[in-house]
Amino acid sequence: MDEKMEFSKRLRQAMQDAGYAISPSVLEREFNTRYWGRSITSQAAWSWLNSRAIPVQDKLQVLAEWLKVEPEVLRFGEAVRKSVQAYRQRREENGGPLERETIDAFLQLPAPQRKTVREVVLALALAHGNSSGNGVGNGVAAPAPAPGMPGGAAQRGR
Repeated sequence: MDEKMEFSKRLRQAMQDAGYAISPSVLEREFNTRYWGRSITSQAAWSWLNSRAIPVQDKLQVLAEWLKVEPEVLRFGEAVRKSVQAYRQRREENGGPLERETIDAFLQLPAPQRKTVREVVLALALAHGNSSGNGVGNGVAAPAPAPGMPGGAAQRGR
């Protein structure tokens, strides 16, 4: 379905849920009593209700406050809000800003350095008894240390 049609459905439902008649004149009157910018016309209200237009952000914010719905739900729908919440939750579960900064820096490293960092992290996890299911702490041998690391090829050859 088209975006304007979906918005109109959500606006109509929000007006009904808030106890207002679904009418351009009601929308115009109620909106204009709350909006401090230039008033809207009944044609603009009709366009919002009849899949012809979507209001700009500041007007959408006023509509949302009036109808007591979240602006993003009014504009994009409940599914988008849930998707954003799930994304934020996954980000929070996977660490805070410092962890994300570290991972971003790690991903910028050349492949050989990433391999070294991975081996160091796995060795530290193994030493601390971490059992993450990634081969660490579950009886699977950790990768051999990188050259130059304690126990690595450079030290074994001595």
